[in-house]
Amino acid sequence: CSSDLFAVGGMTASTMFEALRPHYEWARHVPAGDPRIRDEYVTYDSPKGYGKVKGLMAWPSSGSAPFGTVLVIHENRGLNPYVEDVVRRMAAAGFLALGPDALTSLGGYPGTDEEGQRMQSSPDGAKIFEDFLAGAYFLKSHRDANGKVGAVGFCFGGGIVNRLAVAMGKDLAAGAPFYGAQPSAEDTAKIQAPLMIHYAGLDTRINAG
Repeated sequence: CSSDLFAVGGMTASTMFEALRPHYEWARHVPAGDPRIRDEYVTYDSPKGYGKVKGLMAWPSSGSAPFGTVLVIHENRGLNPYVEDVVRRMAAAGFLALGPDALTSLGGYPGTDEEGQRMQSSPDGAKIFEDFLAGAYFLKSHRDANGKVGAVGFCFGGGIVNRLAVAMGKDLAAGAPFYGAQPSAEDTAKIQAPLMIHYAGLDTRINAG
């Protein structure tokens, strides 16, 4: 059927969709090539996950190692331009940062969030978690790291931060989940890292946890 059937106030559904689509370039804080940072795509091993994971790594262009490290975990749509920008922001703030792409085994982020969300529904969730866990330890043991790793994640990624806090114990130095699903009360007792936990005011499903 025609999208014109869903016109509201002179705006068709397709026009409304385009108006609501994220424009990442408008929100970019640290573009590729920013003189404050260096960045490159890296691949690390994930033996219990999908074997190899690609991600964006960034670090300060000035100052000297070792750096504190931050694992940046995307939403349920792969390593999109917004999350890559967060990785670069962390580097501009003085950290060695890594943003893994959970869609690596499927060819990586496809270029649109809609397709990325569709793709991320198919991989095994347990293996994806292992890919992020391997990324945290890859950072922790990196030659330019100071041995401390923190994690920040958004939505799906917020839930992964919470799970990392359970799985890593004292090996995780800090976590900042944004509106992520919570672990069970039993698993929460295993957390040793300080967490800065963010909730959205109207997200009743997550807030219920």
